[in-house]
Amino acid sequence: MEERLQKILARAGFGSRRACEEFIRAGRVAVNGQVAQIGQKADPDGDHITLDGKPVHVKREFAYVALHKPRGVLSDEGDGTGLIQTARELVGLPGLLYPIGRLDLRSEGLLLLTDDGELTHRLTHPRYEHEKEYHVQVEGHPDEKTLKQWRHGVFLEGSKTAPAEVSIMHQDKDHTWLRIVLREGRKRQIRRMGAMLGHPVHQLIRVRIGPVRLGDLKPGQWRHLTRQEVEQLQKLAQREKRPTRKGK
Repeated sequence: MEERLQKILARAGFGSRRACEEFIRAGRVAVNGQVAQIGQKADPDGDHITLDGKPVHVKREFAYVALHKPRGVLSDEGDGTGLIQTARELVGLPGLLYPIGRLDLRSEGLLLLTDDGELTHRLTHPRYEHEKEYHVQVEGHPDEKTLKQWRHGVFLEGSKTAPAEVSIMHQDKDHTWLRIVLREGRKRQIRRMGAMLGHPVHQLIRVRIGPVRLGDLKPGQWRHLTRQEVEQLQKLAQREKRPTRKGK
């Protein structure tokens, strides 16, 4: 069966479909000896597909990993200098592994990595909603009015953030720990919202992505996802966000 080339490359473990499209645009992909074009389809079982002259083999088994990313560790491959440790360097497995989503340098917690490019694409695309849960320490003690603003959304860069679940876990003299559940993933969203509402974030720990929980993993530790967790993520990736009616 023919499929779009970027989907084949993603399933072969070369990254997300967007990244694989760039390989095609750069003229690095060929089908049966001919340079491929964007939008082209191929049969992974019948056609000879190459990337940089090397045969592309669609993988049948993928790796799925949960990592407790420590603070000060990069989620992605970094800038190439090797000066800052990356999440990939903490996982003792061979081959290519890509993060599903990101955590900024100052944040810690659950990070999923896989060589399943199709799943990565679906779980990072804005139209596929899935919950991400965080435990967040903020400065001061947010009152109910502020928490209501956080729950209902604020304007960032001209558009309102989606509704979120926000509740107080516990407080001390100078800080408050919040439980926050998001269904969108704007860049540094929680930190920016906290600063906007007058409660800068001091610590941020992601404890859940969809059905997968951080659990007892200590910073720097990782584990393979269970078969059940993988199946739940795959089902989640098939549930496309339903478009809302205008005015609703």
